[in-house]
Amino acid sequence: MAKDKIQVLVCSGTGCRASKSDEIVKNISQAVIENDIDKDVQVIRTGCFGFCEKGPIVKMVPDNTFYVQVSPDDAEELVAEHLVKGRKVERLLYENPETKERISDSKHMDFYKKQIRIALRNCGFINPENIEEYIAKDGYMALGKVLTELTPEKTIGLLIKSGLRGRGGGGFPTGLKWELTRKVKAEQKYVVCNADEGDPGAFMDRSILEGDPHSVLEAMAINGYCTGADRGLIYIRAEYPLAIERLKIAINQAREYGLLGENIMGTGFNFDIEIRYGAGAFVCGEETALIHSMEGLRGEPGVKPPFPSEKGYKEKPTNVNNVETYANIPPIILKGADWFASIGTEKSKGTKVFALAGKVNNVGLIEVPMGITLREVIFDIGGGIKDGKKFKAVQTGGPSGGCLTEKHLDIPIDYDNLIAAGSMMGSGGMIVMDESDCMVSMAKFYLDFTVEESCGKCAPCRIGNKRLYELLDKITEGKGTEEDLFKLRNLANVVKDTSLCGLGQTSPNPVLSTMDNFPEEYEAHVKDSKCHAGQCTALMQYIIKEDACTGCTLCVRVCPVDAISGERKMAHFINQDICIKCGACMEKCKFDAIYIA
Repeated sequence: MAKDKIQVLVCSGTGCRASKSDEIVKNISQAVIENDIDKDVQVIRTGCFGFCEKGPIVKMVPDNTFYVQVSPDDAEELVAEHLVKGRKVERLLYENPETKERISDSKHMDFYKKQIRIALRNCGFINPENIEEYIAKDGYMALGKVLTELTPEKTIGLLIKSGLRGRGGGGFPTGLKWELTRKVKAEQKYVVCNADEGDPGAFMDRSILEGDPHSVLEAMAINGYCTGADRGLIYIRAEYPLAIERLKIAINQAREYGLLGENIMGTGFNFDIEIRYGAGAFVCGEETALIHSMEGLRGEPGVKPPFPSEKGYKEKPTNVNNVETYANIPPIILKGADWFASIGTEKSKGTKVFALAGKVNNVGLIEVPMGITLREVIFDIGGGIKDGKKFKAVQTGGPSGGCLTEKHLDIPIDYDNLIAAGSMMGSGGMIVMDESDCMVSMAKFYLDFTVEESCGKCAPCRIGNKRLYELLDKITEGKGTEEDLFKLRNLANVVKDTSLCGLGQTSPNPVLSTMDNFPEEYEAHVKDSKCHAGQCTALMQYIIKEDACTGCTLCVRVCPVDAISGERKMAHFINQDICIKCGACMEKCKFDAIYIA
């Protein structure tokens, strides 16, 4: 490709594709041809830019103009104005919500200023379906360096020195994990990529596979060289069709280029990769359950030890890492352990990818240095809380994590600090809540998920979590007692201490952390039968203010259960025994005569 060609980069991650980014690509490509500039312009589908709140994204290179919330109907204008006349389309530029200034370059947006992209380095910059674009970004150079310049021992030593820890949630030192697998003597070993990302609100690993699949393939080959494995398996849930499609393309391209298969780069090293599909079981994110699933068995965790590094897939030594962990490997090989270790904190090196979601203005995929504070993530990168509401809590670590409050906003984010605060890093889900959220209801939501996803193998998780959910349901129904609060905490600790795997051991975290940080909400539900956030419908009452009601009867007409009575032009009344608390009356009332008690 000629150096002076203009590139039009269009996000084609799952989120933007759902917002018609494929149509945007089609329309821009057509407009480019119609304006006879197709020899000078290249339209490229890329992976996720991260700024999901403002998608679909279109970026012009080399001037780095960043257009947000683009629709297919904007394509002709973008081509006519920006590409033909050289004028920016002001209305599609990002607007700073505070200064109202239009910003054309993403480098000057608060969302990107504090990010450091290592695992996400190529997402949004290359076509994930073109191996040559990955190679142009130093792709497969790390594999070449390892195969021709470094021994397995030196490569593992480099990873140990870098301080890289597993990004799947456990945080185990990656280099040490590789070393343990290497030391086991066996004729056959396996390398596994855990792409079974199932946390509610999490989309980190999926986005990497959609935007930069070759980085994972390259790292798996390096893993195979270091551990003595010649076969790699990628375990991915079947409900990620775009990631699967791009993985298949990447694997075939790598084989065609001699970067997978036999005698890679003429070094005599053999390594190939195949894909295995999961059916969407959250518990299969645990490595032993994942291995059982790949073997065609029920996806249940096994007792450890022995660990997979000794006895894993088909009873052979197996090294399991998740997608984000692999994505960090090539840059560490090329830039050095000291470079990576210079980022982050003493015990948590490098960066972490988070899926920032919930009641925050800038929802998206972010990568930040370890040690950044929750305040910086939520208020600087995330742009603060939506609709000017007050921050209440943030759930980190998905269903396995806990709720952190305003008092935790300034703690540095790393593995140890989050655990000390009653939560955990997890795979990187981060869901922000505001003052309208009920923390009892939130804990119930996560328990509902855990109960559904439990494999049922051990009684503490299978039965204990069900009993926890029933207690929370009783409390949110206004039928709880102070004794139930005691039972809730006691049972949560029992489940935590006695469950077989990480799913059960961490499932009570949302309960315990909300009980610790919001005891007044639990007490209000039990003692006063009140949900001050107004989310527990069983504890709500819709009341008509007599002095404000005009008797227009509009509320009577929309009530689906005939719970409202009264004469026309007279104050009306809601029968609480009949009311199903749907809110239709309050929504239709034009006089603000109905309120929630």
